[in-house]
Amino acid sequence: MKYSPEFSVQWLQFMVMVLLISFTGTVSGWFNIPRLSPTRGTIIENPDLQSFAPVSDDLRTFYYPQTLDHFNYQPQSYATFQQRYVMNFKHWGGANGSAPILAYLGAEALIDNDLAIIGFLNDNAIHFNATLVYIEHRYYGKSIPFGSSEEAFKNASTMGYFTSAQAIEDYAEIIMHIKKKLRAFYSPVIVIGGSYGRMLASWLRLKYPHVALGALASSAPILYFNKITPSGAYVSVITKDFREASETCYQTIRSSWSIIDKIASRSNGLSTLSSKFKTCKTLQDSSELKNELENMYAEAAQYNHPPRYPVNMICGAIDGTNEKKDILGKIFAGVAAYRGNRSCYINQPTNVSEADVAWSWQICSEMVMPIGIGKNTMFQADPFDLNSYTKECMRSYGVPPRPHWVTSHYGGHDIKLILQIFGSNIIFSNGLRDPYSRGGVLENISDSILAVHTVEGSHCLDILREKESDPEWLVKQREMEVKIIKERIAHYHADLKASLIKQ
Repeated sequence: MKYSPEFSVQWLQFMVMVLLISFTGTVSGWFNIPRLSPTRGTIIENPDLQSFAPVSDDLRTFYYPQTLDHFNYQPQSYATFQQRYVMNFKHWGGANGSAPILAYLGAEALIDNDLAIIGFLNDNAIHFNATLVYIEHRYYGKSIPFGSSEEAFKNASTMGYFTSAQAIEDYAEIIMHIKKKLRAFYSPVIVIGGSYGRMLASWLRLKYPHVALGALASSAPILYFNKITPSGAYVSVITKDFREASETCYQTIRSSWSIIDKIASRSNGLSTLSSKFKTCKTLQDSSELKNELENMYAEAAQYNHPPRYPVNMICGAIDGTNEKKDILGKIFAGVAAYRGNRSCYINQPTNVSEADVAWSWQICSEMVMPIGIGKNTMFQADPFDLNSYTKECMRSYGVPPRPHWVTSHYGGHDIKLILQIFGSNIIFSNGLRDPYSRGGVLENISDSILAVHTVEGSHCLDILREKESDPEWLVKQREMEVKIIKERIAHYHADLKASLIKQ
């Protein structure tokens, strides 16, 4: 995507606002709702994995003239934008054999990283004789309405078309377009998504069962809305992860917050903390340091992938530090182990990406997951405060969030009952070390809405690329998911054959 070299005054003001939201933690009182991206932690801490493997030469990029507003008949609703999708036909068995289509629903990021790292589709295409399609989410990557990012993100009026419901309709429209283009009218479609994309996959299957035969939804916290799940559940899993890794590490982290506060209260305390943690610039407030530490621990737990296991890496450094080191010295050792060799570590200059801009809007509109910190965790208590959250969103966008929208639109507090009665053919997969797993579906709901989880798994791990170093429990999880999908497709083909015979 090309960016204008000069931004308008409104755009600059908007970017300043996003900096406040995305990196100071002012929206939720702790940090903002953590990004749900399947690849975020992997990319941030392992930039070399951006070229984890060459992106296949078999990929072909297409653009679809997508309708701006699917749910309105005002003249401006008929405007279109170019929505990107990428396909791989290498292993497809063809329309004549009603070979399946595996469709990956892009989430809160450009689709490029997913093409390199999300391996479930490519690794299994040959087993299904499937064609693959990866669809980019509107307002991300190259799928930007209004002709440019500057216009698309100008204000709440232009971002008002940026909703999950619009995105799901986008996906449905592109999938139906592909089936028509390929004359693959009887090819079953399995939609696959990770995290926020997983929510979209399960919601698409629920809302548009005629479009997708089934869904594999990896690490989707569909129950983390409107007080269905306790607000402190996310942080309780982080605490559990660190405590299981090392009790002494957990105790050290828990003790560190009051020491930071005590030092910060001294006349030269912020300079002392800046020196201890090798900050990139002198701290203006102790909350800068605490926010970054909190986010680091959360990210390490959410993306606690093998073979690196960042929680163990942090705790190994904390526990392995010379016993004569003070507590903050041990904490810094954990930071250095996780972040690697750098000239400075805290409050590094950060480039705000368009994905950060877009996600900030989403959490201030409908993706309101009330994540807070309760008592008896490894952090200082900081409950979720909807009033403060709303004020920040109003200050930033001029519109209040709608915390009840997701449950109203996709199913309320009885979402499991809704799925049991109206849903079918959905696999909910989770790793229990993922803090978001507490908002996921962890038990079978019916014969065809199944929960697959692993005790040691982390965020979206099952849909990442297969590696020789993958532990046996991860291999078995993927094998189970493939087996279930194969059974669903076989059952569909049997029903299709019987139906065609009757005709």
